[in-house]
Amino acid sequence: MEYHSIITIGRQYGSGGRYIASMLSERMGIPYYDKELLAEASKDSGINQQVLEDYDEKHTKGLLFGLMGSTPRGEGGSMYLDMPLNHKIFLAQFDTIRRLADEGPCILVGRCADYVLRDHENLLNVFIRASAEDRMKRIIEYNQVDPSKAEEILRKTDKQRAAYYNYYATGGWGDVNNYHLCLDSGVLGYDGCVDIIVRAVEVKERKDMGEGNIW
Repeated sequence: MEYHSIITIGRQYGSGGRYIASMLSERMGIPYYDKELLAEASKDSGINQQVLEDYDEKHTKGLLFGLMGSTPRGEGGSMYLDMPLNHKIFLAQFDTIRRLADEGPCILVGRCADYVLRDHENLLNVFIRASAEDRMKRIIEYNQVDPSKAEEILRKTDKQRAAYYNYYATGGWGDVNNYHLCLDSGVLGYDGCVDIIVRAVEVKERKDMGEGNIW
């Protein structure tokens, strides 16, 4: 099946959202962007990629006046010159997200993509969660996190992502009203999440084409 949807994936830290996006990309044959989006945004805006990475999905008061290493390069970045750094970073990603969505079906992880593309007609918004226990187990095993610090890191990272989302987007991060699907990767497993997302895309696209429900 040829797919036409733009899939956004919000995720709790340690829930496997990036891994699910990668599996989904392979299954559907469409590109996915997580950290890759930062490289694209750097090329589009001229903002140093390291700056984008340092402040990725973070909103802090310090960003308002931080300028070191953030000066755009060349004409492509001139529109960002007079903005505070946090707005430069968000708008750089905003523009790149919209460009990627306009280029064709893809999977976009985090970075308020569901909000940025809220008027896009081919959008499917997904949020991946899991219990704290499942997430701690994953980051200890796969991210080599110190077990004694796992709970604190989960809490801090989720808090950063929520603050970023809640500052730039309407609604709350993780609020079911912002998503078409909310899946628990601890209960469903990664393969199960991918199966459900693919099936949801197929149902939505056939419905949009007037072919009715295929469940």
